[in-house]
Amino acid sequence: MTNDGPVQHGYPHLETVRASVNALYKRLSYDTVQTFATSVAPVDVAFCDTDDLHLGAQRVARELVRHYRLPDARIVVGFREMTHAANVELTAGPEYFVELNDRFRTHRRDIGAALAHEIMHVYLHRLDLSFPGVRDNEILTDTATTYLGAGWLLLDAYREDAASSQKLGYLTPEEFGYVLAKRSLVFGEDPSVWFTSAQAYTAYVKGMARARQDCEQPPLTAAGWAGRRRYARDRRHAPGPQPGVPYTFTPDGPGRLRVSFPCPTCHQRIRVPVRGRVRARCAVCRTVLECDT
Repeated sequence: MTNDGPVQHGYPHLETVRASVNALYKRLSYDTVQTFATSVAPVDVAFCDTDDLHLGAQRVARELVRHYRLPDARIVVGFREMTHAANVELTAGPEYFVELNDRFRTHRRDIGAALAHEIMHVYLHRLDLSFPGVRDNEILTDTATTYLGAGWLLLDAYREDAASSQKLGYLTPEEFGYVLAKRSLVFGEDPSVWFTSAQAYTAYVKGMARARQDCEQPPLTAAGWAGRRRYARDRRHAPGPQPGVPYTFTPDGPGRLRVSFPCPTCHQRIRVPVRGRVRARCAVCRTVLECDT
């Protein structure tokens, strides 16, 4: 949790974020990911200053348990002084203890954001899905929270002005915006209407621009002129190295080539023959891609 300190911006964790989206699709399957097409509604996690602190926190926790489809999980929420925003004790269940930073006693509107992240830890724990190292595992948790429909709360908790700042989670605001945008492009849901933070909306717009770039990389037909020109040059010199681009050429028999590139939806590597117009279907997320190889 950033509290009146500097907020990191940009996309320093982008590769881990992409690996997290890919891991989600592989572990959950396309069909299960599709069941999260509707995000947590603002009214279901709303928390006003007149609500009882503990009863309100338990109510929001129950709603997030329902959203993540963890009906047999019971979340007990408490508050104490700590450095981090929150902490969860991962056990065999069905009861899990979540501790929230005392700051949330007076910043109640962000309790849903903190709980969304911690209860996702429970969800991933039950899936036995994790990344090695604390940093990468927290990035996986932020990404999963966002892609599965509760992470807009984490981005909306980001606020920054000349005198103060607050940000929850390990992703930068733009990275949260990027994952939200990837989700929006898949499910056709616009989370920007729920933001109460102007800075969150700006980060989402930047993230959407970055997410759209994934859909405009060669050999996809949506690639721009400059990208197509670079691709044609690299193809002439294939199968040599092509640094700085997402595609890779490999031999495919005498005088033939294949090109591999990441799926713009789930980042699974796709390999197709180099022979002009090709339609490819990602085996992981079922996205159909129009390519000009």
